[in-house]
Amino acid sequence: MNRIQLMSEDLANKIAAGEVVERCMNVVKELVENAIDAQSSEIKIELVDSGVKEIKITDNGTGMSREDARLAFSRHATSKLKKLDDLFHIQTLGFRGEALPSIAAVSLTTLQTSDGSEGTLIEIDGGKMIREEASDLRKGTCITVRNLFYNTPVRLKYLKNLYSELSLISDYVNKMALSYPHVSFTLKNNGKLLLRTDGSDNLQKVIHAIYGLDIVKKMVPISGENDDYVISGYIGYPELMKGTRNAITILVNGRVIRNNEVNRILVDCYHTYMPPDKFPIVVLQIEVDPILIDVNIHPTKMDVKFSKMDTLKELITDVVSNTLKKLTLIPDGSRQIALDGATIKTETHYTTPFEQEFDSEKKEQEFADFEKMTLSLEVKESDISYGAKPDTTIDEIETWENRIKEMYPVGLVHGTYIVAENEDGMFLIDQHAANERINYEYYLKEMTKENPHKMDLLVPISMEFASNEYVILKEHWQKLEDLGFDVEEFGFQTIMIRSIPLWLRNTNQQAAIRQIIDIIIDREDFQKERFFHRIAATVACKASIKANDFITMEDMRVLLTRLRKCQNPFTCPHGRPTIITFSNYELERLFKRAM
Repeated sequence: MNRIQLMSEDLANKIAAGEVVERCMNVVKELVENAIDAQSSEIKIELVDSGVKEIKITDNGTGMSREDARLAFSRHATSKLKKLDDLFHIQTLGFRGEALPSIAAVSLTTLQTSDGSEGTLIEIDGGKMIREEASDLRKGTCITVRNLFYNTPVRLKYLKNLYSELSLISDYVNKMALSYPHVSFTLKNNGKLLLRTDGSDNLQKVIHAIYGLDIVKKMVPISGENDDYVISGYIGYPELMKGTRNAITILVNGRVIRNNEVNRILVDCYHTYMPPDKFPIVVLQIEVDPILIDVNIHPTKMDVKFSKMDTLKELITDVVSNTLKKLTLIPDGSRQIALDGATIKTETHYTTPFEQEFDSEKKEQEFADFEKMTLSLEVKESDISYGAKPDTTIDEIETWENRIKEMYPVGLVHGTYIVAENEDGMFLIDQHAANERINYEYYLKEMTKENPHKMDLLVPISMEFASNEYVILKEHWQKLEDLGFDVEEFGFQTIMIRSIPLWLRNTNQQAAIRQIIDIIIDREDFQKERFFHRIAATVACKASIKANDFITMEDMRVLLTRLRKCQNPFTCPHGRPTIITFSNYELERLFKRAM
């Protein structure tokens, strides 16, 4: 008796459903992508109990004929691939032909569709067609999925709670709305409106509908291109930092994707602008020839591989980094309190059963008011600064200074925060963070010199190490010499340091050298920029004024002057803010002088 036999179509569909349909969000994703591919300009997503009981998606796309509607529920039936070469030029969101049969295999599915000439209604229960009849001629498609996973109880059991399922769906629909601002999206759960976009092709308006007014005010447009890629979108001010990567939206040819490497590139662009465990709000649209990417990696089609990652990295880094360098990034004191108090939410979260209903009229009025505002987000090309290089010119330093008007110190609070003023308002400056930024940029500049200046020690410094540490140090001996140290072996597992770089002269030299060597021993890789950053940040922190250190008014004036000359005077090397401001209007409003 033969042991190998072909699976039944029903069994094959249920197995495929395990890959394509993991949860309610996957159903919404597949059906919304089909609606986009059908050239819809309006898509409505209606859920009952976060989609567990019912998912209904209605669009005004091209619709299907009766024959196509019947064939659509067969495995690998698709209108998007005709021949093998099409697989290398995919320009649609769907192409596998697995979604509809997989969804129908684990639910009660009803399809109502019309191409304008004939209407069709098909009902499928657990993968078996139980009803087919004529329907109305409203052009477009309406698919209703009920009782998801009713015949696969194990998968139903391991669905997350309703709040989590709704959060995942809402997050995905938000990102699709960002990807297709010319399409009107409506999302409802149990009759409550959670999102509505008007399809006006205004990405900023979609960002406002999703994140709110306070966020969209701090989003800056970006754009750039090279021979292989075109990028555009919006990036958030560093003060809008989030605790997860969820606020980073990456779109490739209109497809919402996950790509850890692109995420890492974006986070690296915010290096020193925010703490290392925080993440920015970004909407990045990437346009690329389909032949340069591979979306046929996973059944969900959310993982994408790029064939020319280096050129994409260079483009993103240049555009995002240079945009951040143009901006005046002093947080508003009152807004910063609101942000830290979590009154502004950029991630969908529900604490009671879906009480957060979307107010369309309020959003429309907010955005109308926002468009009337004069926002100082545009910066001339002449204001771009490219970093504190060894050959930095006086003109470049003056450009950096112009981003912050001169501030005049008036006092010190708790021995830590300098109070300063100018005609624009009041400023609070963290003296340690400010001094740390100044020292950091100085050390980084000195380290990157090809022939660093050295200083001979009157009394050489000897240091002894454990055997494992000494072996690593010997392997990277050249790193110390490149930094400006003259080092030699001195007995068993001991080194003698006879000269040090001149930039270490005003520090606790032995402690600083020990920290530098610890960094060399601890590093798994020696990417040049990161290596120099870590050393400069570590030494700068130890060499800077501390909290509760008393400084004179003259010290404050010198500190503020030097801070204005920094490439990035807004944050310390670890991403904490150096300055926050209270404008004259905010002060008057706080004291009820302005209402």
